[in-house]
Amino acid sequence: MRRITIAILCGASLVVTAGCGSLLPAISAALGASQAGVIGAAGAAQNFEYQKLKEVLPRYDGLEHHSVAILVDAPLDLQYLKPDLVDQVAGGLATRLGEHVPNISIKHPMQVRQWQFTTPQWNAMAFGEMATELGVDRVVIVDIQEFRLHPRGNRFLWEGICRASVGVLEADGYDTDSYADAWEVAARFPDLEGLDRDSASEWEIQTGLLSEFVKRTSWVFYTHLEPKYPDKYNKKLDSGVDL
Repeated sequence: MRRITIAILCGASLVVTAGCGSLLPAISAALGASQAGVIGAAGAAQNFEYQKLKEVLPRYDGLEHHSVAILVDAPLDLQYLKPDLVDQVAGGLATRLGEHVPNISIKHPMQVRQWQFTTPQWNAMAFGEMATELGVDRVVIVDIQEFRLHPRGNRFLWEGICRASVGVLEADGYDTDSYADAWEVAARFPDLEGLDRDSASEWEIQTGLLSEFVKRTSWVFYTHLEPKYPDKYNKKLDSGVDL
């Protein structure tokens, strides 16, 4: 029997003691195992890269150390179809901003909602007057412009979209009757295409969409972590990370 040493990847070696008839299968198996190891390592490295998070600074940090009211509005037909939508968004934002913005004082969402009900023309008021009546330093206005759970014309698939304009009023700003800053925020849920009605309930889709929208809206106001590669990021692998 001949003793043959064959160099393979990563500096390792294979010692084969065999006749000529069994030599090639042994070499093939060794190279196959080595190739699989290299591919596996490359895949793990790529997955690690996809799971990276980046720190993102707030687009507006002027809520810190101030009293804040959160005003949420939506078209009347949407409020009729989803009567809890406005309160869910306002309550979710109040909770999240209270947890992440230092020394913020948030007017209770139900107090703000009551003011909206008793002030029918509130959205026609001058911004400065609005902040004065609410008795706060800052007013965050969330004007929901689109909220749907299905693709247009197809109620058999889930495709949640929530889109809104978000602006901030400053009672002590340079121009109290204009937004100090404003943005458009959009969220989608789920991130799977082709999910049908038998695969998830309306409650699950709406809850997931609202959670994603509230998160993305709140991100405007504090330093946070975001996936470096949003389309590749797997939330399940980072279940303990607060995003």
